[in-house]
Amino acid sequence: MAKADTLTIKLVKGLAGIKKDQIAVCASLGLRKTNDITEQPNNAATLGKVAKVAHLVKVL
Repeated sequence: MAKADTLTIKLVKGLAGIKKDQIAVCASLGLRKTNDITEQPNNAATLGKVAKVAHLVKVL
């Protein structure tokens, strides 16, 4: 179970055909393949990354 100070992020769409900068953002979040799940700290930097790839990820 995730703590209140972390975000659980899941990659729900594939990265084929996506811009290189968005692929780099997903990699920095630790997401490589569809259905990968990672926990990241809940801070401004992470929220900015999630906003950039919001069409590819789901915050659980």
